[in-house]
Amino acid sequence: MKNAIIGKKIGMTQIFDESGKVIPVTVIEAGPCVVVQKKTMENDGYEALQVGFGDLKPNKVNKPQKGHFAKGDVAPKKTLKEFRYDDCSVLNVGDIIKADTFAAGDMVDVTGTSKGKGYAGTIKRYGNASLKASHGTGPVARHAGSMSGCSDPSRIFKGKKMPGHMGAETVTVQNLEVVKVDAENNLIALKGAVPGPKHGIVTVINSVKKA
Repeated sequence: MKNAIIGKKIGMTQIFDESGKVIPVTVIEAGPCVVVQKKTMENDGYEALQVGFGDLKPNKVNKPQKGHFAKGDVAPKKTLKEFRYDDCSVLNVGDIIKADTFAAGDMVDVTGTSKGKGYAGTIKRYGNASLKASHGTGPVARHAGSMSGCSDPSRIFKGKKMPGHMGAETVTVQNLEVVKVDAENNLIALKGAVPGPKHGIVTVINSVKKA
């Protein structure tokens, strides 16, 4: 991993390229993030950087957290994430990571928490086909249908697509192109959609599998 940053999803809009073509983009408020802790091979067995994003009032921080931030001499942060950089020696505790860590044309992976949909049936949750709405299939047309055979296997297999809680889970979208970077306002415009609602926290890192 070369670059990584924590951000907040602002929303979607569109911009135009040099030829006048419309590009749908998601705008992310990326940083500024601060390095809160540095994991080393001697102390932790691996190298990584803990990065903080979003200011937090001091009265919202408990004693263990206060000690953690005081050790690094940084202000309390709402969100903490750990990233394993290829070379952690380039950054130290207290250093600031800004949106210009990425440039237009870079390919990135974005991870966020998808919108919660609550309890949903199999048709909405998995896209199953509904039954006919007439001719003896009632009284319900939007249920899952037969679960399994009555004599064999006489049970429902694990992993069966059933009704349940939908959304509110970690989702990663790979290979999104960085269209524009506004370093002054800490904004990054990514081509396409990003998981999560507006103002949801996301992480942006270099693509693992480049298309």
